Amino acid sequence: DLRKQARQLENELDLKLVSFSKLCTSYSGARDGRRDRYSSDTTPLLNGSSQDRMFETMAVEIEQLLGKLTGINDKMAEYTNSAGVPSLNAALMHTLQRHRDILQDYTHEFHKTKANFLAIRERENLLGSVRKDIESYKSGSGVNNRRTELFLKEHEHLRNSDRLIEETISIAMATKENMTSQRGMLKSIQSKMNTLANRFPAVNSLIQRINLRKRRDSLILGGVIGICTILLLLYAFH
Repeated sequence: DLRKQARQLENELDLKLVSFSKLCTSYSGARDGRRDRYSSDTTPLLNGSSQDRMFETMAVEIEQLLGKLTGINDKMAEYTNSAGVPSLNAALMHTLQRHRDILQDYTHEFHKTKANFLAIRERENLLGSVRKDIESYKSGSGVNNRRTELFLKEHEHLRNSDRLIEETISIAMATKENMTSQRGMLKSIQSKMNTLANRFPAVNSLIQRINLRKRRDSLILGGVIGICTILLLLYAFH
C-alpha cells in the first residue's frame, strides 16, 4: 500500500514538474517577445501577471506533494526497520533506496526550476527598473540630462579606478608571495652554508690528526729498520 501511494505521488510529481518547467520556459519566452514588441516600457511587465500567480500556486502544490512523498518514504523506512520482516529486509531496503533516489531527484529538479524562474523574474524586474530610469532620463530637461550624464561618467571613472586598484592589489599580493618564497629559499641556502662551514673545521682537524699519525708511524717504522740494520751489521762483523 505504501509503495502504491508512493508511485501515485511520484506520477503526480512528474506531471507537475513537467508543467512547472514549461511554465518557466514560456515565462522567459513571453518576456523576451514582449520586450521586442514594446520598445517603450509603457506597461509593467510583471505586476498582476497570471504566470506569477500560476508559479506560486504550482510551487505550493509541488511542495505539498514532496512533503507527502517524504512522509510515505519515512513510513516505508519504519516498516523496513520493524522486526517482522527480517527475511525481506534486503529487498525492502533496495526498494526504499530507489524511492528515496526518486524523491531526491524530484526535489533537486523542483529547486533548480524554481531558482531559474526566480532568477528570470529578478532580471525582468531589474530590466524594468533600468528602462524606467532611461525613460525618465530621456524625458528630463537638458540640465538634468547633462547632470545625469556627468554622474554616469563619474560612476564609470570610479569603476575603472576600483578595477585598477584591485589589479594593483593582486600584483602586490603576488609580489609578496614571491618575496616570501625567495626569503624561504635564501634561509634554506644560508642554513646549508652554515652547516657546511661548521663541518669544515672538523674535517680539517681530522685530516691533521691523520697526517700526524702517518708521520708517527713513519718515524717508528724508520727507527725499527735502523735498529735492525745496526744489529745485522754488528752480527756480521762479529
